Formats: sequence, structure tokens, C-alpha cells
Amino acid sequence: MNYSYNGKTIVRGSGRELTLQNAYNYCRQIAKHHAKTFYLATLFLSKNQRDPIYAMYALLRTVDDLVDMAEDKITNGTLTREELSSMMADWKTRLHECYEGNHNNDPIMMAWQNTLASHSIPIELPLDLMDGVTMDIDFKPFETFDDLYVYCYKVASVVGLMCSEIFGYCDKKALDHAIELGIAMQLTNILRDIGEDVDRGRIYLPLEDLDRFNYSRDEFMRKEINDNFKALIRFQIERARKYYASSDQGIPMLEKNSRIAVKVSSLNYCNILRAIEENNYDVFSQRAYRSFFQKISTIPYIWLDMKKVNS
Repeated sequence: MNYSYNGKTIVRGSGRELTLQNAYNYCRQIAKHHAKTFYLATLFLSKNQRDPIYAMYALLRTVDDLVDMAEDKITNGTLTREELSSMMADWKTRLHECYEGNHNNDPIMMAWQNTLASHSIPIELPLDLMDGVTMDIDFKPFETFDDLYVYCYKVASVVGLMCSEIFGYCDKKALDHAIELGIAMQLTNILRDIGEDVDRGRIYLPLEDLDRFNYSRDEFMRKEINDNFKALIRFQIERARKYYASSDQGIPMLEKNSRIAVKVSSLNYCNILRAIEENNYDVFSQRAYRSFFQKISTIPYIWLDMKKVNS
């Protein structure tokens, strides 16, 4: 049996068994297809770091895709919640088996198992992410930022914690800053995707913040842009930037050969906030993004900045 993804086939080795290199290649293709900014950042890692990072991304992407697919099927009535619970339980079983040494000839689990052989990554982290993404199925608006923080931690910060174990660090405080970077990135995602989420009937911003700026839920769902809305978005942007700024303190605590990759990812994500500002805070009809040229144009600045840090 061969494995395919996005129209590309990953062929087993010359024997009957899937080879480890093919398994990692399969994971790399998933990362390359789904996460352009993330993939660009990984190119600055050494190969012995890239492969585990691709395995991590593919593992987490599988969970995310599973939940997205289940959410769509539940919405159109082709999947019951009992069936979803069974699917989730099956995935958790496969993950536990992987941690116990059995990858069941699955390319993602094979790559992840190999990653676990050299990196200490607790199973609680991918399980936390699974809990986080399933929060989207029975979505409930977040009343406070503390509520939203828990969601951001589970769907994003745990990724930073896993990356930190792969990158290596000299001070455990780096983990606190990895959590902060995850919060910053997920807040950025939420701001970038406001228009799409409203179309799905969802508001991810804390309701207490809408009240703070006297902007109603009805106005949000009608996609009304007024002075109160702009003040609300400026507040969210400033909050995210504070998390980015604090997370930067953790970069010098990482092993040298991973610092540029983290900074490339962080800065390019942070620049999405600038794009929102350039769009005059219209997050309903314009999806903020940075072009490939804009992304790579940050690299010389980052290289010089990291050279100072590493000296």
C-alpha cells in the first residue's frame, strides 16, 4: 500500500515495509502544503531538526483535519457525536500505541515514534491539542480573555512547547516564552480569520472586550466597522504584540541553530497584525496576509539581529 497526500504518492521502500525516510518525506509534504510561513521558517533548521518538526506538524495537522472533517459532517447530519467520540478514542489509542513503540506502519506515527526516540515530548501535549481543537465542534463564545487563553494554549502553545523540546534550550524559562509565542500566534490567527468565523456564526474575541468597547454581538455578526470596532481591534493587536515582545526573550535561550527559524516564524506572523492595520482594520472583507516577497524580505534583518544575539 502506498500513501498519498495532495495528489502526491509516497511510495514504500524497495521492501514491503514503509521506510523511515519516506515517512518523513510524507510529513514534510503535509507541512509544505498547509503552512507556508511555518515551512519557510523550517528551512533555516538543520536536517536533524527539520524532520522531527515535520513529523510534529503532520501529527497535529492530522488531528486538526480530523476535527474539521467531523465538524462538517456533524453539521450536515452525516456523522453522529457518538461516532465522533469513537473516532477520537481510536486516534488516542493509536497515539498511546506510538508512545509505547508501535507505529502500525503509519507514516506519521512512524516518523513521530522516531522523533520520540531522541526528544522528550510528553504525550499530554498532543492530547491537550486534541482537546483544544475539539472545542471548535461544540463552540461556545469566550466570555473572558482567561477563557480564550486556555483555548489558545491548547491549540497553539502546546505546539511551541513541543518545538522547544526539538530545538533544545539552555534555560527552562524558554518554555514560558514558547507558551507566550503560541498565545500571540493564535491571537493573530483569530484576528486574521474574523470574517470567515463570522460567516460560520462565531465570535472568538472575548465578549468582555466587546462590552469594554461598546460594540455589540449583533454589530459583529452584521460586520459593522465603526470607531468602536476599530478600537476593539487595536486593543487586540496591542495585546498580541505584547505577547510577541515577551516571547522574544526566549529566543536566546534556544540552541543557536534554531533561533533564526523561530524569529522568522514569529516576525512574519506578527507582521500579519500590520497588514490588518494597513487594511484599516477591515477584517470582515479582507483577509490580512503577507506576500512571499514580504516574508523573505525580513530574513536579512533577522539574520543580522540573530548574529548580534549569538555573538
